[in-house]
Amino acid sequence: MKTAVFVVFLLLGVLSNIAHAALIHFDGNIKFHNDIIQIDFTLNQDVNNIRVWTDSFQDGINFDPITALWSANGALIQEDDDNAHVNPSTQTDFDSGFELPFLAAGDYIFTVATYNNFAQGSVLSDGFLFDSQAPVELADWTQPANGINMGPYWSVWLDGVDAATNPNVPVPAPSSLLLFALALVMLRLKKS
Repeated sequence: MKTAVFVVFLLLGVLSNIAHAALIHFDGNIKFHNDIIQIDFTLNQDVNNIRVWTDSFQDGINFDPITALWSANGALIQEDDDNAHVNPSTQTDFDSGFELPFLAAGDYIFTVATYNNFAQGSVLSDGFLFDSQAPVELADWTQPANGINMGPYWSVWLDGVDAATNPNVPVPAPSSLLLFALALVMLRLKKS
């Protein structure tokens, strides 16, 4: 029994140190012109060639997105409008995103807003251009440079990140799932 427990702990230790950089996708709908989608993500180690992008504009079916990348403390790293070259096979003209040659290990924030709800400063707490405006439903809003009745759908892809938080659904942290799995293994070993 002690050997089995040792093997379980050894495997868990090895598995918890393996980088699990992956392609992660989130999507959903916004209701108002000044809604901000915020996705938190983590890099366990320095990463080369990381990509984060939208592919939901769909040639004008949905709202024109603008994106920004922030450090964990809210410092603006980069803001983008109209970059359909991150993943041209899925993006259309007014989609947005970044392809970064290098990003250091750490926690980051990726935001999506409607065009032209740009960041109003160099830190996230400075807010966005439309923050002081009364919310207008997308179906009733005339989006600058795009027209009225833009769809509410958004879709974000993160390529090369280790973990990300879905802004729509609370997800247990990977460490919680690992502890739960360990408890099940221990219970199984105790019964045998």
